[in-house]
Amino acid sequence: MDYMTLKETSEKWGVTPRWINYYCAAGRIPGAVKVATIWLIPKTAEKPIDGRTKKGRQNRQ
Repeated sequence: MDYMTLKETSEKWGVTPRWINYYCAAGRIPGAVKVATIWLIPKTAEKPIDGRTKKGRQNRQ
């Protein structure tokens, strides 16, 4: 399986690397693994829905 780093994922999804870190730590990205201090995200992973926005809340229902 191919993986991306936090930085690569953040550029792809348009959010900061810190948000990707939050998503990984909360288990919101299936298949993400932590190797030492680095999170690796599968290239096929989809961005979790952001519940802070109206669009995100509408998609969750």
